[in-house]
Amino acid sequence: MKKACLITAALLLGACGGNADTSAPPEDGSATVPTDTMAAPVDNASVAGTPATPTDAAGYIARAGAGDLWEIESSKALLAKSGKADVKAFAQMMIDQHGQSTAKIKAAATAAGLEATPPKLDADQQKMLDEIKAADAAAIDAVYLAHQRTAHDAALALHNAYATNGDTDALKKAAGEIVPVVEAHRVELDKLTAGR
Repeated sequence: MKKACLITAALLLGACGGNADTSAPPEDGSATVPTDTMAAPVDNASVAGTPATPTDAAGYIARAGAGDLWEIESSKALLAKSGKADVKAFAQMMIDQHGQSTAKIKAAATAAGLEATPPKLDADQQKMLDEIKAADAAAIDAVYLAHQRTAHDAALALHNAYATNGDTDALKKAAGEIVPVVEAHRVELDKLTAGR
């Protein structure tokens, strides 16, 4: 019970923003709660396992959940305004598949005896979402696709880092299964942006 409470507290604090603490927990069984597991989106130059890509379970769950939440909410905003069938089809795929990745991570967390709390967007994610919501119908596709690239670059770095260096086997497996899905999304983004 104590472990579940500490992990829940870590997840709640992790949703508040910052970089992950990738240090090992103390040997005495006590746990330090990372207060900064929600870093800004990771750029392509980030290296797996850097502070911006958490390899602790709580940081990974929080960041992955926030990323999926952003994908779903930004795609709903796009669907409300866009008139482009191909972009709308991509947005619907984001809603469906990021919902599936959320379920996969929750199931892996449960299998590992961890509790996943509801995700919360970080400041950069909220800013990108607000820009998509504020865009008019003529501009929304370009704004959405540009932010999708940023978000998918961050997601790929996150899942790759955790699949390689994560601290919980069930979550490492889930992260490894999510990597090819994110890579496929990036291929679709390339197709969508090539003609624009």
